[in-house]
Amino acid sequence: MSAASWVPVPEGSGFPVGNLPYGVFSRLDEPVSRRRVGVAIGDHVLDCAGALGDEVFAAPSLNPFMALGRESWSSVRSRLTELLTDERHRPDVEPHLVPRGEVRLHLPIEVADYVDFYASEQHASNVGRIFRPGGDALTPNWKHLPIGYHGRSGTVVVSGTPVRRPSGQRKAPSDPAPAFGPSLRLDIEAEVGVIIGVPSVLGEPVPTSAFAEHAFGIVLVNDWSARDIQAWEYVPLGPFLGKSFATSISPWVVTFDALEAARIAPPPQDPEPFEYLRVDEPWGLDLALEIEWNGTVVSRPPFRVMYWTGPQQLAHMTVNGASMRTGDLLASGTVSGDGREERGSFLELSWNGTEPVRLASGEERSFLEDGDTVVIRGTAPGPDGERFSLGEVAGTIVGQ
Repeated sequence: MSAASWVPVPEGSGFPVGNLPYGVFSRLDEPVSRRRVGVAIGDHVLDCAGALGDEVFAAPSLNPFMALGRESWSSVRSRLTELLTDERHRPDVEPHLVPRGEVRLHLPIEVADYVDFYASEQHASNVGRIFRPGGDALTPNWKHLPIGYHGRSGTVVVSGTPVRRPSGQRKAPSDPAPAFGPSLRLDIEAEVGVIIGVPSVLGEPVPTSAFAEHAFGIVLVNDWSARDIQAWEYVPLGPFLGKSFATSISPWVVTFDALEAARIAPPPQDPEPFEYLRVDEPWGLDLALEIEWNGTVVSRPPFRVMYWTGPQQLAHMTVNGASMRTGDLLASGTVSGDGREERGSFLELSWNGTEPVRLASGEERSFLEDGDTVVIRGTAPGPDGERFSLGEVAGTIVGQ
């Protein structure tokens, strides 16, 4: 049983002292340039630089702290827990608590590189059935390696940032020639991203057993996708303009130390993967996601069914000698379950537009219209039966 905090934590807040996710904030009454690191506790943000007296937390991103490594991550977490549970520290710590309603949350990391994987068998199978009816749902390589593509780190934005509808070339199968203009099939992908703290050396693969020494925590991800642009451009080299215009992440980074109770065995893998992809520890995560479209919850994807795990993705990404940097973002790919109400993209939910989604307003949607707002939330089990919040990632589509 974990100790209770002297900071008031409303029932069901999702941010008890066992969670303590990191973010970057500034107060509403000060310039945005006054950004620094904080942790969420109840309805407050603790200013870590002030409470801990450590200038590494006065930086405008988590990168300097994340680069220090696991020993520092663990010791700081222990110290924060002590400060927030022992009443003796209250007089010194309380002045550094800021109500969350009085802060502005920023991008928590300086994104170094961004890789997006394709780790859900259910999502990959759905996409295969949609675009290859009558053929194999999965491509021949899918169960042998974690498929992914390199994205654009400069267009990763924090939750709440408006997303401008992208333009590009598109061509439906029935069109005689391609056309240029705004995307007409704008979509979301509900994902979970791993944040890398400790970099690796160029030319040296990272084994699955070293994952915990490099991976700092997770964020929620919405990989906005222009399906019509993507469909025309992706042959033969894969996603490009249909993906690179915006990727939103949640402002809170939940550490793997906080996720110990969420770790589970992933689904069985058949065929057995190559040696470099084998994992000795249970690195599946029992995370529950929720997708809200204009105020209507339309799906609840379960992360626990993801086929490829974080350690496998990291090992595959570096097996050719590619190096990692502090602030790398490794997104999971769309999270989808077996049921219709567990699909993590609108392409799947509407089955490519043939089964529109009815919202509480009575409107029907297949893809995003200007003014639509999507919010993705997530929770994880804590050690005492509580639910830890992963925060949320939200975005509203704006026209050109």
